[in-house]
Amino acid sequence: MKSIIGKKIGMTQVFLENGDLVPVTVVQAGPLKVVQVKTVETDGYNAIQVGYGEKKEKKVNQAAKGHFDKANLSAAAVLQEIRTEEDESYEVGQEITVDIFQENDRVDVVGTSKGKGTQGAIKRHNFSRGRETHGSKFHRSSGARAAGTYPGRVFKGTKQEGKMGNERVTVQNLEVVRVDAENNMILIKGAIPGNKKGLVTISATVKQN
Repeated sequence: MKSIIGKKIGMTQVFLENGDLVPVTVVQAGPLKVVQVKTVETDGYNAIQVGYGEKKEKKVNQAAKGHFDKANLSAAAVLQEIRTEEDESYEVGQEITVDIFQENDRVDVVGTSKGKGTQGAIKRHNFSRGRETHGSKFHRSSGARAAGTYPGRVFKGTKQEGKMGNERVTVQNLEVVRVDAENNMILIKGAIPGNKKGLVTISATVKQN
């Protein structure tokens, strides 16, 4: 399965060959280094463990240092597993770059959404507000959460105010507009989840048109 890790740089817009102006998100993707290869025989499934970015050696604990030394690689800031197919072959130390993708490819992007802290039910769940008329005492409250006497409690999962954002989000079937292999950049049409400099995973889409 084609997949790569990257950092969200921000949004801009580019002109296509036909003159259309499209909004894109720029991602600094890869290069990745294969740190470990897992197989059905040894681990029960096929996958590769890849490292992204760099980390100072003094900030790596002894166990992680031994893991990287075994692969004869410098410490990586991020370690992540990517599932692979049986017929795909990788070697420890192999480099994976952004050129595994091409223009017009369809991808799924996984990231962590922006944290918004504690929010009320109107913002968090799109509840309707109360009247603004004189004497109204119900404006932005979430209203009754449960019946009073029976069952006399709030059911688990009831929509109400609370922490919003900072969740794992997947956006599917986005289009790759441009791939810049020289600068390890990939331009994806539209918005993707997360803050600037946030970590994202780009994979070949599971949806087939």
